[in-house]
Amino acid sequence: MFLKSFNFRGKRFLINIMNYKIIFGFLSTILAVLSFLPYLKDIFAQKTKPHIYSWLIWSILQTTGVLAMIAGHAGWGALGLGVGSFFCIFIFFISFKYGTKDITTSDTICLVGTICAILVWVFLKDPLFSVILVTIIDFAGFIPTYRKSYVNPQSETISLYALSAVSNLLNFLAIGNYSVTTALYVTSLVITNAVCVFILVARRRIIAKFNDMRKYKFN
Repeated sequence: MFLKSFNFRGKRFLINIMNYKIIFGFLSTILAVLSFLPYLKDIFAQKTKPHIYSWLIWSILQTTGVLAMIAGHAGWGALGLGVGSFFCIFIFFISFKYGTKDITTSDTICLVGTICAILVWVFLKDPLFSVILVTIIDFAGFIPTYRKSYVNPQSETISLYALSAVSNLLNFLAIGNYSVTTALYVTSLVITNAVCVFILVARRRIIAKFNDMRKYKFN
């Protein structure tokens, strides 16, 4: 009788956990959509010109990461990233009309790296190595944004990175089977986006304080 009761409670506990993971998965998806909407609005208003090469890279990166997570049985944790992949691909296509097409050496290096990750995924059937490659390349892709955010913090939208960080944190909580393959890429996205938010907020405060001091000095 005791064992039956224990098994019943254990099953209920697992069901409750799965329900929470489904909720986290849907919340991360909603935040993923909300994080892209202001950016899309600026594109169609021609205030922002997406880099066609960069969005091609991010489309490949995120799609590869999602496929590897699905192969690792990430469950609902891959849902928000999957939606993010859709937006990346969509922005890549509209970049032909609304975007800028200048290509840099760093873009080319990142693209070669993503192609290597795809080849590993297709031919070696090694999702772990693919996720490691994607994580490293994605971090390298953030470095120019970090530099630009430090020099000119007003040139970036904080909400995009803040909502992306929270969305990916929810993706992490929604993962059904935790492993390096399923958790590494999502964890890196939380960190890289959070670092970008920190740089933007800190630099804006420092610059605002410096400008106030200059006004006080000259007045």
